[in-house]
Amino acid sequence: MRKTRQPSRSPTTSQLSLGSRLLNSTGALIALAAVAAGLLWGLVRLAVSPSGLQPTAASPRAAGGFSPTVPAEAAPPRPAATGMAWIPGGRFSIGCIDPRGLPHGGDQPMADARPIHEVTVTGFWIDTTEVTNRQFAAFVEATGYVTVAEKPPRPEDFPGAAPENLVAGSIVFTPPNRPVPLGNHLQWWRYVPGANWRHPLGPDSSIDGHEDFPVVHVAFEDAEAYAAWAGKRLPTEAEWEFAARGGLAGNLYPWGNEFRPGDRWMANTWQGRFPLENTAEDGFAGIAPVGQFPANPYGLYDVSGNVWEWCADWYRPDTYAEQVAGRLPTDNPRGPTDSFDPQEPGIPKRVQRGGSFLCTEQYCSRYILGTRGKGEISSGCNHIGFRCVRDAE
Repeated sequence: MRKTRQPSRSPTTSQLSLGSRLLNSTGALIALAAVAAGLLWGLVRLAVSPSGLQPTAASPRAAGGFSPTVPAEAAPPRPAATGMAWIPGGRFSIGCIDPRGLPHGGDQPMADARPIHEVTVTGFWIDTTEVTNRQFAAFVEATGYVTVAEKPPRPEDFPGAAPENLVAGSIVFTPPNRPVPLGNHLQWWRYVPGANWRHPLGPDSSIDGHEDFPVVHVAFEDAEAYAAWAGKRLPTEAEWEFAARGGLAGNLYPWGNEFRPGDRWMANTWQGRFPLENTAEDGFAGIAPVGQFPANPYGLYDVSGNVWEWCADWYRPDTYAEQVAGRLPTDNPRGPTDSFDPQEPGIPKRVQRGGSFLCTEQYCSRYILGTRGKGEISSGCNHIGFRCVRDAE
């Protein structure tokens, strides 16, 4: 459903979702965007055996507040949900340590992912991959749905803007042709008229031959609409992290604590000098088809890297502190009732998880499990997607 207020869709400081509604000198719309959301947010995942639903000992890095994960003794419902993995639920420690100083840890403290504390979730099904272009196309064909990026911005949302500038489009990562300071993400993000899920890099691009790539340029409401059509919903932040951790406690990555075990690439991230050159040492210079890297112990692919994933929770940096203080629940937590980001007050944001192919220790190291992202709700870009969950029946 179209929001009555459509925030602008362009990068800003923390996640490229400034509250200003401006048009740049070339007439491209610079609007709030969850764009930086994709750049800034981290990847979540751990490792646990899908069959080993026993309490697990904390990993070597489980210091700093992590308790052993205790999966529930819940048998998978029958019949199995196609394309989904059963997550038993249970009790686990959510959050992450300050990764600064660790190899590949980056220079951000990730303070909004602390204090590390225990929460519980009930068992659920979750998509083993991010929703693909093929799946989203089936939804659009069945319903006639039109995404936010395909709708021209409304004049009332951008007073004073020239009518010729109010054109449908979305944010696209556009590498600069020279080194640029990393303090200004506007150097590598561009509002591209005609960019949307069918044309991820602009009107001359296509998803033909990319049916098994994650769908991108989806705003929060677009992801919710797909999930409802599919008889599913978006995961809560706690559900997402429990599933990504795979049943273990305190690991840095879904596969363990070494970024490249045996020199093997485990996720689609950025290699090379950001944002100038991606050397594609992991095999992909941009988004990869789903399932190209090893699954975590619950059988989930790409919970670290590739594209950011929407979660149902409103974003606040103090959510975990409020849970620890008892002012927000820790049993099947659904997050706060509203959003607040001190970096951009007044801009409503939802949590995003998992990081993207743009994550790098030079700028965004949110391939680390437990780190949090955030995105302006009416914005999308070419590194934001989603996966769905289904309650046990």
